[in-house]
Amino acid sequence: MPQGRDVVVVGASSGGVEALSRFVAKLPADLPATVLVVLHVPAASSSALPRILGRSAALPAAHAVHGEPLAPGRILVAPPDLHLLVEDGRVRLSRGPRENGHRPAIDPLFRSAARWYGPRVIAVVLSGSLDDGSAGLVTVHGHGGVTLVQDPDDAISPGMPLSAIAALTPDHVLAVDEMWSLVERLVAQPVPHTPVAASADLVAETRVAAMEIDALHRDDRPGQPAGLSCPDCAGALWEIEEGGLRRYRCRVGHAWSPDSLLAEQDNELESALWAALRSLEDKSALERRMAAGARAGGRQLSAARFEAQADEDEARAVLVRDLLVHGDGHEITRVLER
Repeated sequence: MPQGRDVVVVGASSGGVEALSRFVAKLPADLPATVLVVLHVPAASSSALPRILGRSAALPAAHAVHGEPLAPGRILVAPPDLHLLVEDGRVRLSRGPRENGHRPAIDPLFRSAARWYGPRVIAVVLSGSLDDGSAGLVTVHGHGGVTLVQDPDDAISPGMPLSAIAALTPDHVLAVDEMWSLVERLVAQPVPHTPVAASADLVAETRVAAMEIDALHRDDRPGQPAGLSCPDCAGALWEIEEGGLRRYRCRVGHAWSPDSLLAEQDNELESALWAALRSLEDKSALERRMAAGARAGGRQLSAARFEAQADEDEARAVLVRDLLVHGDGHEITRVLER
């Protein structure tokens, strides 16, 4: 007997609370599907999202509980600092490696849904910055699921919708207020074809997200060596290409989309520049003291040498300070080579 599309996975980030509230507001109380939601939240925070969604939705909303069955007519929200996954009819929560700098992240949920439910999945990308969710959306599409993306003009933060649209041609791009009726129709439709078998790489990636130790011990990594290092652990990154979209994963499982990797490298570079500024300021201050001591002891040549070194280091510090103030990354190499 044909099954309906009974797994709805939704991802959002900045601007996502408003978008999610609008998305669930008109979903019917008897929706024959489970709605699973990932919103980027800080690891140490408490999440009020189930309570917020519960105020606007006819469906009950709660934080997902590890091992609970997927039941129709419910909204399950990823708790802070835990990936929300699905596995053979049940919820799985994991403190697996961060993806795109986030835990919970959107891509692990989308991939796990594609692996286990294939064409029974409806995947939705809502408001957010950068590009978490794009790779997962490609995987859902490749396994027969239906893909929905919020119209960027309707999103508070259009970055994630724009990235998703650039990564693939979504089945539907529309305003959030128009999604509920489409989801209701899609859920009622029987799955049109047999599931696409999950690839070995997809199985491996979902197992890494679930922190299964034998998956982390695999010698064969998906993709090819990228010649880049992971911002989270400094391990080597492998480049994976799926559906024309490139992304990166390290040996222990941290995963990065191109935009998120660039953003994290920007953060690392800024931290390095602050460290360089502190080091130069400390060094020039010490050199001034050494110059003063040498002059007091009558060692004029040594004093002149220390003062010249201090002048040079202070000039370098000014350049680094200008980079931090103006963010002109094109000058970084020139400064560091001086």
